[in-house]
Amino acid sequence: MATIEVRDLARAYGPVQAVDSISFSVGDGEIFALLGPNGAGKTTTVEILEGYRTRDAGTVRVLGFDPATGGSAYRSRIGVVLQSAGFEEEFTVRELVRLQTGLYPRAHDPEELITLVGLADKRTTRVKGLSGGQRRRLDLALGLAGAPDLLFLDEPTTGFDPAARHHAWDLIANLRELGTTILLTTHYLDEAQRLADRVAVMRDGRLIAVSAPERLRAGSKLPTEISFGLPPGVSVGQLPPLSAPPSVTAGRVRLASHTPVADAWRLTGWATDRRLDLPDFAVAPPTLEDVYLALTEESPDECPT
Repeated sequence: MATIEVRDLARAYGPVQAVDSISFSVGDGEIFALLGPNGAGKTTTVEILEGYRTRDAGTVRVLGFDPATGGSAYRSRIGVVLQSAGFEEEFTVRELVRLQTGLYPRAHDPEELITLVGLADKRTTRVKGLSGGQRRRLDLALGLAGAPDLLFLDEPTTGFDPAARHHAWDLIANLRELGTTILLTTHYLDEAQRLADRVAVMRDGRLIAVSAPERLRAGSKLPTEISFGLPPGVSVGQLPPLSAPPSVTAGRVRLASHTPVADAWRLTGWATDRRLDLPDFAVAPPTLEDVYLALTEESPDECPT
């Protein structure tokens, strides 16, 4: 059963077609990531689903409601974590969470929620005393206040250090296990690859791909990179025949291979026969970021990381 059903959704701002007849669905309990460069139409799409922006055409059903007319009955069943939110700086964490949970007919226990997002030791700290990453955890707590069936997450780990990001990922994955459906927008492609059951890539208002991250990677036909340190006294010309010419930078060999098993077998067999080591030998298949760049035709400088 689908939590979100979108058919032929369109929205324009004057001459700019921000969302151009897109269709997709999100299943119950699924983590669905909406990806794309700035200006792709992600924010407009999500705001229509949240009920904060109107559409020009198409049909939208979320949790059985039309978000444009669902009113408080709809809003009580969703949670929204914006990319940035404003707080009253003098409130403590506990005060804000208690205030937010008190607004919903069903709600998480505020003390349990504070612990859940990793702010247990900051319960009595005023908002003005929180770091950027701690504020994002508070954002998440407030988005979860009403025990939502559907959670909209916009750049949830912006400002997090690596340990905090992994804690947030575990929390998001646990919410899925509890049955919460999550629509995620992120510029961290490793985050989408780690969390999402499926991803949708937008470009210029259109959906250009919708699939599971692994299926996108497998179907991309992008090469696998084989790399290793060149053994002392060996030149690249002495390597065995490979499927493509390798390159050498600072003594490290890199090969973009469409037949990685065969090329790895040739290289390791060649090295074993000669009792040579291939330092830091690595086989790296294309990542979701590689696929994203290929789909959106962006240069690395343009791609959010």
